[in-house]
Amino acid sequence: MKWIRPDSPDYDPARKVFNASIDRRPAVIAQCSNDADVAEALRYGRENSLAIAVRAGGHSVAGMSMNNDGLVIDVRPMKSIDVDPESGIVTAGAGLTWGEFDRATQEHALAVTGGRVSTTGVAGFTLGGGSGWLERSFGFACDSLVSVDLVTADGERVTASARENPELFWALHGGGGNFGVATSFTFQAHRLGPVVHAGLWLWPGEAASDVSRAFRDLALAAPDGVGLALIYLTAPPEPFVPEHLVGKMATVIAYLYAGDPEEGSEHARPFRELGPAADLVGDTPYADFQSSLEDPPDHYNYWSADYHDELPDAALDLFVESARNLPDATSQQLIARWGGAVGGNSGAATPLINRHAAWVSHPYGISPTPEEGELAKAWVKDFRGKIAPYASGGVWLNFIGNEGQERIRAAFGNGNYARLARVKRDFDPRNVFQGNQNILPAGS
Repeated sequence: MKWIRPDSPDYDPARKVFNASIDRRPAVIAQCSNDADVAEALRYGRENSLAIAVRAGGHSVAGMSMNNDGLVIDVRPMKSIDVDPESGIVTAGAGLTWGEFDRATQEHALAVTGGRVSTTGVAGFTLGGGSGWLERSFGFACDSLVSVDLVTADGERVTASARENPELFWALHGGGGNFGVATSFTFQAHRLGPVVHAGLWLWPGEAASDVSRAFRDLALAAPDGVGLALIYLTAPPEPFVPEHLVGKMATVIAYLYAGDPEEGSEHARPFRELGPAADLVGDTPYADFQSSLEDPPDHYNYWSADYHDELPDAALDLFVESARNLPDATSQQLIARWGGAVGGNSGAATPLINRHAAWVSHPYGISPTPEEGELAKAWVKDFRGKIAPYASGGVWLNFIGNEGQERIRAAFGNGNYARLARVKRDFDPRNVFQGNQNILPAGS
C-alpha cells in the first residue's frame, strides 16, 4: 500500500486523469496492490468519513475516478494477468489497461472485446458494459465475464459469478462500480488473430454525404464479423494523409474483421470500391489496430451518445452538418454499427436495455484549451438536440459524462434500474460508492 497526500512529490501525477477538464484534489490517494490493501483503504475512509472514488484506467470523461477532499482508491498497481492458452480463460487484475491486456492475450491468438482506446482501463470499461470493435462478433466485454472478485464497502471480499452471488454478477454486467471495488476479472476469451484485416479508409469532406449513405447501406449488409464505424474528423498532418486534405474535414470508415484475414479482405471489398483517397486497411496485428486510435493527451473532453434504430438520409444530413462545424481540429463525430452479438442471447443476462439498437452516435468534443473546450461542449449539446428526433432512447453510460439520473435510468429502463437498486441496497446500502453513474440503493 502506498499513501499519496497533497504534500507528496508524486501527488500531481497520481491525481491526473486523461481529461484535462478534471482538476480535482483528493485528501489522499491509496495505491492498492491487492484485496487487503483495498479493505484497509476502505476502513480508513470509513473512520475518517471520506468520500470514496475508485480509479483504474482513469478514462471516465466525467472524471468519476477522482474527487475533491476525499479518498481515491487507485487499483492501477494490480497489473497481473494469467492466460490459459488451451481453455481461453483469462484472469486480469483490475489495474490493467486494454493495451496491456491485448498484448498478453494476443500472444495466444485470444481476445476479448476491448476499448477502442488502448489506455482505457479493463475495470471501468467492463463494469460499464464494454463496447468495442469486436462486439458484433463476441458481444460486449461483460458478456465474456466468468467471474469478478471485489471488495464491498464493509471490506468483505466476495466473488460474483453465475453460481456465486448471481444477482451481483448480473448487476456487474453494465451497472458500473456501484457495488464494490473490483480487483480481478476472469473472462472467457475468443480465438482471434494475431493478424486481422483492419484499418481506416479516408475520403475528403465533400464526399461526406455520399460516403455516409453508402456506409449505412453496406454496414447493414455486412456480416457480424465486421466491426465498423463512420468517423468525421479533421485530417491530421500524417504521412498517410494526402497533402491536399491535411487540415480539412475528412470522412473515415474504421473497419475490422474478426476472423480470417483473407475473408476480411473480401468483406472489405465493397467499402474499398467507394474509392477512398487513402486506403490504410490491410493485414495487421490486432493489438496494433487496437492502439491506433488514441486520445490526444492533456485535452479538454466532453462526450455524449445516443442510440438509433435507423439512420434515414435526414439524420445523416445532420451528422454531416455537425461535422462541417467541428469546433476544432481534434473533435470528432462517430457513428458505430451495432447488431450481431450486441443484440444476441446474452443481452437478456445484462441490465443494459436497447441492445437491439442498430447504431450508436458518439460526438467527441476534444479541445486543446479550456476556452475551446467550452465551445466543444456547446457543439456536442447542440448536436444532441438536433438528432433527438432520430434517437431511440437509452444510452451507453461509458460514452457520456455526468448527465443526471434520468440518463442513468434510460440506460437500464425502470425495471432493471429497480433490480439494480435492490442489489445496491444489499451490497452498498449507505451508497459509499458514488463516484460512478450512481444507482441509488432501494428505499433510500
